Amino acid sequence: MSNYGALSGIFSGLTNTYSVLASQYKDKNGVTLENLLDAQGKTDNVNILNSSFASYLQNNFASIDKNNDGKISSEEMSKLTSTMSAQGLTKEQFTQLALSGNSGLSTATINNILEHFEDMDTNGDGRITSGEIAAYDVDSARQEKVDEFAYKAATNMSTFYGDESSSEPSSYSMLSYRYKKSDS
Repeated sequence: MSNYGALSGIFSGLTNTYSVLASQYKDKNGVTLENLLDAQGKTDNVNILNSSFASYLQNNFASIDKNNDGKISSEEMSKLTSTMSAQGLTKEQFTQLALSGNSGLSTATINNILEHFEDMDTNGDGRITSGEIAAYDVDSARQEKVDEFAYKAATNMSTFYGDESSSEPSSYSMLSYRYKKSDS
């Protein structure tokens, strides 16, 4: 089972945009470049067609149309999203698709991914996958906790002076030996 994770909104947006286009041009068994241009020019498509996703399909038409028949078929569209899911998105692809407004990602998340793109790209292939984003998020959260613990330890004076609220031996400070009563 494939889990698109953080990028699922992008893949869904591409698929939904293709579905809208394919439903408008049923007689073609796919979507042609002319269909894309025509659909983007129609005013009645403003509310149903995401122009960023449609522009992506238009700008990358030749590479998506693998069999060079002049149309993007549903199989080619499925292969595109599967490949993107497995191989990830380049920073350019992510920027264009995430900023569509319908990626399912908040502005803060988009900005965080763009700011830390190179850090997230752990295998150095120039692409990020949902797995790399999730791993970065986990590593960041872990590092925040490590930093928080280190800060608390550095600012917690009870380590040096002891915890006055407890008489347990484990709460003695480093100076406790000075005040410890001798049993002899």
